[in-house]
Amino acid sequence: MSRVFTPRRMAAIEDQIRAYCVSCLDPRVGSDGFDIIAVLAAMMPMRVIGMLLGIPESQQVGFRERNDANLRTKPGAPLKVSNADAIADGRMYADYVEWRSKNPSDDLMTALLNVEFEDAHGVTRKLTRKEVLHYTQVVAGAGNETTGRLIGWLAKVLAEHPDQRRQVNDDRSLVNRVIDETLRFEPTGPHVARYMARDFQAYGQTVPAGSAMLLLFGAANRDPRRYDHPHTFDIHRNTIAHLTFGKGMHYCLGANLARLEGRVAVEELLNRWPDWEIDYNTARLAPTSTVRGWEVLRILPQRHE
Repeated sequence: MSRVFTPRRMAAIEDQIRAYCVSCLDPRVGSDGFDIIAVLAAMMPMRVIGMLLGIPESQQVGFRERNDANLRTKPGAPLKVSNADAIADGRMYADYVEWRSKNPSDDLMTALLNVEFEDAHGVTRKLTRKEVLHYTQVVAGAGNETTGRLIGWLAKVLAEHPDQRRQVNDDRSLVNRVIDETLRFEPTGPHVARYMARDFQAYGQTVPAGSAMLLLFGAANRDPRRYDHPHTFDIHRNTIAHLTFGKGMHYCLGANLARLEGRVAVEELLNRWPDWEIDYNTARLAPTSTVRGWEVLRILPQRHE
């Protein structure tokens, strides 16, 4: 997968990402405020995934809404675990994948359908259709939800740290630091579960093989043994590191893409509004099972006479 999902391929679509971002933000210039989630964060990631996978625009919104609905939770109601297989297996993309297999293009989906590799058994082969659907769900589902949440958090933390925002506006080389410090400070995926493959010793306790373990990335990102002043947002840390993208063999395939989208969003926001505040009276967190972020987040541009 890493041979297909490359930084070069991500960089190749930066102009398209920026053009879409501009088309979303330009109509709001001169307004008293707008919901950054509805205007940009909820839509841009799926548009970008659509650009990569070659998904027609007419289908992108439907895919995004179905992914979003699968992660929704309601107070007092059990999690829809019966839908887990339907979410994970990517079956919602089956018709599109079949169509793309007969209509190849210069996109990630065509590359996925045709890439050859040597599997664990030493056999050179292509991905099975089932594998393609699984990967499509991972890329489209996970990438859409988490990156959209990241854009909301970027808008909020920069509003709440105006001195650092002004520094970034004056020195755009700091934007990448903003992205990673925000991922540390307000992780879009604060936890992930894993089954233990074997018995594991931790802090004098044995965790038996087959046990489920919840890894709290959000807590690790603010571990005082790792970070000075961990509860402070600081883009000037000597080492900004985090576990929000995971680690090791499960490191996020879309990390480069998420950083790119976040960078473009911050740059284009600053290009139009060097200063903004948050409308806390209307701000509302989204009720979801595995990601955290904003359902409504109005930003209020500040005018300077």
